[in-house]
Amino acid sequence: MNVKALLVLVVACAGLPALAVDQTIEPGKKFTYKQSAGAPQELEVYFPPNWKAGGPKVPGVLLFHGGSWRGGSLDQFRNVAHYFASRGLVAATANYRMLKKGEGKTADGTLEGKRVCLTDAKSAIRWMKQHADELGLDPQRLILGGGSAGGHLAVLATLNPGLNDPSDPKDFDTCVAAYVLFNPAFSPQDSADAEVDVLKQLKVPFAPAIMFFGTKDTWKPGADAALKRLKALGNTTAEMWTAEGQGHGFFNKQQWQDVTLAAADRFLVERGLLKGSGTLAPPARGEKLVKAP
Repeated sequence: MNVKALLVLVVACAGLPALAVDQTIEPGKKFTYKQSAGAPQELEVYFPPNWKAGGPKVPGVLLFHGGSWRGGSLDQFRNVAHYFASRGLVAATANYRMLKKGEGKTADGTLEGKRVCLTDAKSAIRWMKQHADELGLDPQRLILGGGSAGGHLAVLATLNPGLNDPSDPKDFDTCVAAYVLFNPAFSPQDSADAEVDVLKQLKVPFAPAIMFFGTKDTWKPGADAALKRLKALGNTTAEMWTAEGQGHGFFNKQQWQDVTLAAADRFLVERGLLKGSGTLAPPARGEKLVKAP
């Protein structure tokens, strides 16, 4: 653990004002969860304080980075994973295969690329559950999350029964205990392919979910439609929190990152997946989220 990360934990334990999440967190422990098209796909895992092999199993969280299904990297959620680990979770961030422009059979390969990403996302979830004993993870209390494209994959990976890698272990499902979604990218254009269309795949029961959006995010209408659909199905555990005047990816900027992370922390505490109080300080400039009706 680097010095800055250690200071975050020391301050929290001492009951002093908390520090902001460090933006220079070192990579977690790397694992290759599969080979995809001949290339390794990796997870980075962060463990709670005092973690030891064979110890009590704790809840976990797996996060998928954004990047329009063609880009992005593990570093997007390293600090978020590190924070959740400091709060007692086994926290991981995963990558996935991404088609290059023109690599798919269609003109831009967008929908086909989403299918490829989704297959790997499902493999990552199953890998986490398959290695639960090694990780000290309770597979029945796995939280799934992601940003933008990663949020889209997080939801579909748990709902779509298809697009499985035939080499995945069949004894492990992709069900999760909750979702933490940072402006998930649900697009009306996905209606051309039901396999990657969240609206067509939504069903109940649906795990408790918290979503974060800027009010000026052009992706927000897709999530609004998903929430409306869930309510029509009788779901009451999905919620959205908005940041006034903010656009897509606002959660990557400070102090918004701490604000969204603190809200996610409270959400998980309320559902028994975290204990105690979060360790992040209130934003210096007074940034706040508003719960959507």
